[in-house]
Amino acid sequence: MKKVKGRMDESILVCVYYGPNGERLIRRGHKLAQILDCPLYVLTVDPLPYDEFDEEKSRYVNRWKELCEEFDVDEFILRDNEKKSSVKAIKEVAHDHNVTQIIVGQSPQKRWEEITKGSFVNLLLREITFIDIHVVSVDRRLKSADDTSYEKGVRGFLQKDQDGYSLSFTRSKNNLYEGIFYKEIGTDFNNGVFKFVNNEGKTCQVHVTEDKVTGVMKEPPNVKAK
Repeated sequence: MKKVKGRMDESILVCVYYGPNGERLIRRGHKLAQILDCPLYVLTVDPLPYDEFDEEKSRYVNRWKELCEEFDVDEFILRDNEKKSSVKAIKEVAHDHNVTQIIVGQSPQKRWEEITKGSFVNLLLREITFIDIHVVSVDRRLKSADDTSYEKGVRGFLQKDQDGYSLSFTRSKNNLYEGIFYKEIGTDFNNGVFKFVNNEGKTCQVHVTEDKVTGVMKEPPNVKAK
């Protein structure tokens, strides 16, 4: 059960995009929300549907969700498959949640309509009135804890064997899952991440080391070979 906030006349929205600075913005928003004792929301916007996110995007989203749970954020909002501009999406979310303060970062991010450049902030100021906008300076040299790079994803399959699950790139009646394999850059072996949708419709990803799935992977009931 979430703690009842002392001030409901204030509400903070943190806008994050892919990169290591998103975590810093969430932490800044959490500190401000603690001071004001008010609701806190975290938003990210993407024109692609979630199922088409690559491994890097999925990793950032999962990390943000973990932080939101750790900081008892009122809601993590993912506007995927968004056809509106990011400014319009932010405006809608801010209106729906009675937001009074918005936090964005100051760093060159071209993929979200230059969200952290002054031009984006000016668009926000013109579109959203009566809301305070905090532009937080971020360190461009900051790197994520896991700076592994991956090659472009390729179609692959998972097969079950005596030792667990193995990666294959050939269509076969023994294939249980079809998905996308992202190989680590700089390795001669098939080491990387495999992303797929299981029989329950849930997007999953597992680590692969030399063609073998490492770690625990729960198999849904009634799995049928493709």
